[in-house]
Amino acid sequence: MLQIENTIYKISDFRVFTIESLMINAGDIVAFVGRNGSGKSILAKALAGDQTILSGKVINRFKSIAHISFEYLQKIIDDEWKRNNTDMLSDKEDDTGLTTSEIIQEYNQDQTLCENLALQFGIAHLLNRRFKYLSTGETRKTLICRTLMSKPELLILDEPFDGLDVASRANLAEILSQLSKQNITIVMVLNRFNEIPLFVKYIGLLANCQLLKYGTKDTILDDVAVKQLANLEHLSNFTLPDSDEISVPLPNDLDRIILNNGFVQYDGKAIINGLSWQVRANENWQIIGPNGAGKSTLLSLITGDHPQGYSNDLTLFGRRRGSGETIWDIKRHIGYVSSSFHLDYRISLSVENVLASGYFDSIGLYQAPSDKQLKLVKQWLQLLDLTELAEKPFQSLSWGLQRLVLIARALVKHPTLLILDEPLQGLDYLNRELVKSWIDNLIDRGNTQLLFVSHHTEDAPKCITHRLTFVPNEPVGYQYKIESMK
Repeated sequence: MLQIENTIYKISDFRVFTIESLMINAGDIVAFVGRNGSGKSILAKALAGDQTILSGKVINRFKSIAHISFEYLQKIIDDEWKRNNTDMLSDKEDDTGLTTSEIIQEYNQDQTLCENLALQFGIAHLLNRRFKYLSTGETRKTLICRTLMSKPELLILDEPFDGLDVASRANLAEILSQLSKQNITIVMVLNRFNEIPLFVKYIGLLANCQLLKYGTKDTILDDVAVKQLANLEHLSNFTLPDSDEISVPLPNDLDRIILNNGFVQYDGKAIINGLSWQVRANENWQIIGPNGAGKSTLLSLITGDHPQGYSNDLTLFGRRRGSGETIWDIKRHIGYVSSSFHLDYRISLSVENVLASGYFDSIGLYQAPSDKQLKLVKQWLQLLDLTELAEKPFQSLSWGLQRLVLIARALVKHPTLLILDEPLQGLDYLNRELVKSWIDNLIDRGNTQLLFVSHHTEDAPKCITHRLTFVPNEPVGYQYKIESMK
């Protein structure tokens, strides 16, 4: 068991996290839920024994504890980034990094167990693929397999369902249910109340960096539902800050995207094959499909970040790719957020400067914002309720608050094309509704269009007019279904 009494944990020199009383017994299945900045990730670290204790009593009799989080994923990706940017490569190791199998077995070598876990999670076909080429959902499954290789007694999962499609979420919930019957104690940290699995026995409610309530699932959910309904009344009372300049919109007769017979491959395998797609003015698209289908790859072609964009028949904002345009000619029309972009935003920068970098399409800030841009950034900080944290390091924010800042960064310049790849990952219910309201508000102004990727159908903003669906079609890969939602 794990018992915590009257304990204060250090977050920073000025912030603490408190737990008055908490008991987790062997075999319990627990979900902790709270808004962004409420201290969920700090709690997960505390339960794992990785948070500094200032005072209080902790008795921990679990011999083996495993903890998975966004930060853990970021560290592994950073390690791969460093591996691929050094001359100190070992013999027989090329510059494309470790395979999925090698990542899973990095600390626990057991090929049979690795293959069995990969089969359970539906990634057996990815074991020989380089980890750096996996989708967000596939990396999440890989990390869980990697963690289960150590056969932990206490398994702590920080947002385990984010980045997974519907089938993968159901599969993970079933696997966790089976693990709970094997005397593995499971703790989940969640933002979505509707993702609390049926087999969860206890729920903890977090707010203001403290554990407010802890009890049976039904008791807590009834209490939280009332509070949510009351808070939702305040979501519509806002006005988005203006753009920094009066921009001339692109003509309505100019197609934003034209892709003819698109083709992208990795390691000799086609990821996108034969996709022809056209986005006209005033169209707002939702893009859906399973993990690994190629959704994020398609978006990277559009943002100009994918090297195979030049080998495709692709026209963006009226200019054919490879006709002499620079990547900045493309990015000045685009606002962008994705999980990979979030992982890459590891520059040491203040919250205020991260927002300002959205005007210059850069990771980091390399030129001085204008007085008007700084004034608008302050309005965004006020909208985010982060004015007091403006000068704080971006990395000091909780993961959910970081994501909110990056979404606002994508919106600040009121781009022609707003590209959001799973933007609501890591956000609680109220903040997801708030962001969707921001998006609809911006689209209603008439000069911005949307490409929106999400595995959760309920996440789609009201403004969606068209849908592109990646439909599995073995053995050739995927077919593409295009439909109008009007």
